[in-house]
Amino acid sequence: MFTSTGSSGLYRAPVSKGLLLVPSALSLLLALLLPHCQRFFVYDLQAVKDDFQIWRLICGRIICLDLKDTFCSSLLIYNFRIFERRYGSRKFASFLLGSWVLSAVGDFILVEAVRYSFGITAARNLPSGFLAPVFALFVPFYCSIPRVQVAHILGPLSITNKTLIYILGLQLFTSGSYIWIVAISGLISGLCYNSKMLQVHEVLCVPSWMAKFCSWTLEPIFSSSEPTSEARIGMGATVDIQRQQRMELLDRQLMLSQFAQVRRQRQQQGGMINWNRLFPPLRQRRNVNYQDGRQSEQQASPPLEVSEEQVARLMEMGFSRGDALEALRASNNDLNVATNFLLQH
Repeated sequence: MFTSTGSSGLYRAPVSKGLLLVPSALSLLLALLLPHCQRFFVYDLQAVKDDFQIWRLICGRIICLDLKDTFCSSLLIYNFRIFERRYGSRKFASFLLGSWVLSAVGDFILVEAVRYSFGITAARNLPSGFLAPVFALFVPFYCSIPRVQVAHILGPLSITNKTLIYILGLQLFTSGSYIWIVAISGLISGLCYNSKMLQVHEVLCVPSWMAKFCSWTLEPIFSSSEPTSEARIGMGATVDIQRQQRMELLDRQLMLSQFAQVRRQRQQQGGMINWNRLFPPLRQRRNVNYQDGRQSEQQASPPLEVSEEQVARLMEMGFSRGDALEALRASNNDLNVATNFLLQH
């Protein structure tokens, strides 16, 4: 039901996979086997300020000491992996690095503002972990991923394809007393980086030589194989529902494979996608055949009308108007399906 971020596992997302495995494993190791070493990973800004323990800005902002924070942040990183597929691993890593650095400055400013305004000392009580970049990813998630209603509840309330992600973010936001400081600094840093304010995206980025080195050394370790086209059918469904789900799945698989094939040909030859060759089972259009310069008697059916709002949402994600129009027509105005195959291929 919640398919806003795709369903291809960690394929083409090595950075996301590394962030899921390494910090989570270290967090479990510290909690279960090495609890006496947790003091080295405490995010203590007071110690940074008074004792010049600068290393805490690194160690205290990578590994979560609270397993609840580890679980919620891992789920959010898994859902945000779609941005790595869309931007590429280097740009995605640059966004995480930039928001991580900017949020450290934001933490200092917010802690001092709270101390001077309310007399509350929060410098020693900030949560540890890679949390600020996770909150920063909510900025492109809100701006780029279209909102598709899944179920209507009551009045203006409805469940969308983004509801579960926001609930996870709210759970993480309320997991500690002062985590809201990290969350706000993360959102501000994500907004600054996403809007390219003060050209921070050109300063705080992963160098090309480092990207090539990591691609050569780490990507083979954290890369994932391409997922199979087979998907499970929900348990408890009737035979008719299972048959209908299977037909929809086959249509979607055919649509994605045809789109990927033509896009590969376009990348090799250049030029626009020939959408007339795509999606015959979904669009069910009649081809206009020409013979000796004359049109045959068989006429093409009129094109399906597409909502301009849906087209605008797809164009905001970086796709051309032509691709957005034809993708929506091919998917019978299903914005979720159109978004999935345009993002994943």
